[in-house]
Amino acid sequence: MGEVKTFLILLRGINVGGKNKVPMADLRNFLEGLGFLDVSTYIASGNVVLTSDLKADQVADRIEATLPGAFKLDSELIKVLVLTRDQLQAVVDDRPKGFGDQPDKYHSDAIFLMGIKSAEAMPIFNPREGVDRVWPGNGVVYSERLSAQRTKSRLSSMMASPLYKSMTVRNWNTTVKLLEMLNARGAQEGN
Repeated sequence: MGEVKTFLILLRGINVGGKNKVPMADLRNFLEGLGFLDVSTYIASGNVVLTSDLKADQVADRIEATLPGAFKLDSELIKVLVLTRDQLQAVVDDRPKGFGDQPDKYHSDAIFLMGIKSAEAMPIFNPREGVDRVWPGNGVVYSERLSAQRTKSRLSSMMASPLYKSMTVRNWNTTVKLLEMLNARGAQEGN
């Protein structure tokens, strides 16, 4: 048995556009049934904090293998990303200067990459000058749209790429809140 660690689980492809519906209470019960501990969710977009003595890749494999059957989901869309607190902290710390600091002016997203590098992902983005900006990061692409011009954004064009199946998007406020949840958990665990 390994050391018990706290992980952030980002589930790709659930509760999006009325498809692949998974109630959060049912998801918590399902994950507890798989042996995960201290399971909590944040909003209905597939954000889970839990503890386990498994390694991150084992946690991802276990959830990804069993989730589609348990909830009758389209397994083509479902992917699982498991991050440690340190990995999420690096995403927040390494953001471009000023990214996420003006939520009234910009819609800012962290696009988490699953099994691909940012250098591979960047070509599928087609930012419109004066509206969109994207920056590569470690395991993430930072995306920002000018709120007043968001209907002119071309960032949604990335969804047509096969690489989009290897990405899961969280708005910046959610990303920061998830880090706060992990930090609170760490303080309780004495880490």
